[in-house]
Amino acid sequence: MGKVKEFDPKVIPHLLSVKQKHYWVDYDNETDTLYISYRKPQCADDSVMEDNIIYHYSGKKVVGVTVLNATTFS
Repeated sequence: MGKVKEFDPKVIPHLLSVKQKHYWVDYDNETDTLYISYRKPQCADDSVMEDNIIYHYSGKKVVGVTVLNATTFS
């Protein structure tokens, strides 16, 4: 198992701004992809890509986000 990085509390306001009670977060080290789901299963019916971020929608509600090349954001 890899070394655990220290938690950065600066992310807290960003997490709270989404107004979600639950998050599921997965990271794929091989593809450097971060997956954030606000609903399990997501049941997305549409996706929109902006730069390296894919927003997954169910109707007009965002149900997940996929961040490509995630380590380039840090």
